[in-house]
Amino acid sequence: MNKSISLLLLVFSILICTTNIGTVCASDNDKPRSNEEIYPEIGYQTVEEAIRDFEQHFKQDLKLPLRVPPITFTHYFGRFNDLEGDINDSFEVEVISDNSPENHYKIDVRPIKHKIPIRDKYVLKVFKLKNGNEAAYMAISGFNVLVFERDSWQYMLSIDKRVSDMVTPEVLVQIANSIDHPNEIKD
Repeated sequence: MNKSISLLLLVFSILICTTNIGTVCASDNDKPRSNEEIYPEIGYQTVEEAIRDFEQHFKQDLKLPLRVPPITFTHYFGRFNDLEGDINDSFEVEVISDNSPENHYKIDVRPIKHKIPIRDKYVLKVFKLKNGNEAAYMAISGFNVLVFERDSWQYMLSIDKRVSDMVTPEVLVQIANSIDHPNEIKD
């Protein structure tokens, strides 16, 4: 009988010990790290610095849209992805909000010679831009995306699907057309 009680106590002790493994204690002073800390750690910098690095690498100017989606943002980050060989090199802008995680807008730019192929089966609608080029509108992994080419770049404007009632495909087209805004400075 004593052996069975001892064995039962041993089993209960093991169960109690294993259920407490992984318990995390937090105090009121524990705060999540800010975007200002996290984004630079993963290669983001100011948009201006990232554009400069991208343009120096490709020895060509890059024009970005003058407009942004009509929702609030708190942070603008840029990153030049200089990977091995030019085939995967790209520029990206991440525009986010501390207050509304669904307010997430992204611009990806890469050389046309290394563009991401767009399959017709994913295209929901095609729009004509002011410069005469076509823009493909798609839904990809939680984002609505407008893809178009201008000069020697492929642009991808992405917006979180959760704000698609405010940022419609037509709004993304207006943003794409703002690259050719008549007030832009010409050399």
